[in-house]
Amino acid sequence: MAAGVLFRGADDRVLLVEPSYKPNWELPGGVVEANEAPWVAAARELREELGAERPIGRLLVVDHVHAYDGRLEGMIFVFDGGVVTEDDLAAFTFPDGEILSVGLYSLADVRARVKPLLADRLTAALSAVREGTTALCEHGVRVA
Repeated sequence: MAAGVLFRGADDRVLLVEPSYKPNWELPGGVVEANEAPWVAAARELREELGAERPIGRLLVVDHVHAYDGRLEGMIFVFDGGVVTEDDLAAFTFPDGEILSVGLYSLADVRARVKPLLADRLTAALSAVREGTTALCEHGVRVA
């Protein structure tokens, strides 16, 4: 299992983090540890990656990811982090060196920075925000 947090600008741009250990950008978040709830993992990852204590909002996406690239199948949870400003971005710190930078990007720019699977999941997450729903996805593609 993994959990991430969707932050967005007032104009629906999406916050992405630039990891130091791989070329593709990501949502803030990561692997859910043993005996850890996904929402607790999301909050922990925000502290570790961005030095931020922020409330975790409602569940936006549950994505069942098929096994691929040598990875086992998994479940990904995306929670709403709300709207952030440029001042919020400037206040983020990168305490463990895992993250190099953060930025707000349009969905078109997102597709150039992330894997297609994540781009599709982010599209579903933004729709869920607008609709006030939780999107169910199958390998990034919304099914309900």
